[in-house]
Amino acid sequence: MSTSPRTQPRRIGFYAGTFDPVTTGHLDVIERAARLVDRLIIGVANNPGKNPLMPLAERVNCVEQALPPIVDRTESEIVVVSFHSLLVDAVKNNGAHLIFRGLRVLTDFDYEIQMSGVNRRLDASIETVFLMASERTQFISSRLVKEIASYGGDISDFVTPYTQERLLARLKDKAAG
Repeated sequence: MSTSPRTQPRRIGFYAGTFDPVTTGHLDVIERAARLVDRLIIGVANNPGKNPLMPLAERVNCVEQALPPIVDRTESEIVVVSFHSLLVDAVKNNGAHLIFRGLRVLTDFDYEIQMSGVNRRLDASIETVFLMASERTQFISSRLVKEIASYGGDISDFVTPYTQERLLARLKDKAAG
């Protein structure tokens, strides 16, 4: 009796955020998540409630610009999409079954555990995987990066050069307008 080899299903994960701006903390989670799946989709959320400084297309571009070194190190397929829906709908629409979330501090956990429960209730086939921030990035947040930059502080350790350039240009535009 012959049997055909069982094909291994592709593991597809989804890492979402507003990425306003994408930080080295986000990139750390992206790299670590990419090592756990065959395909990682980075979902850049259109969330007007967060009042992003950078437009959606620019945030997508900043994430895309930061990915080549990560792809080289992980040899993973990583794609960037924008979405304007519930997270679980974006996950399903992109064929993923895992949501990756980064945790830095206890307050992140409180929020994320609630979101995980809601997402699980909306679609029980989707699992949430929490990745603890590495010690070198656990203090970084997009909000703090924007605040430091708005006061002329050096943000080069927290974002890529391309993202720094775009963020500073947006802050300059905001100050002028």
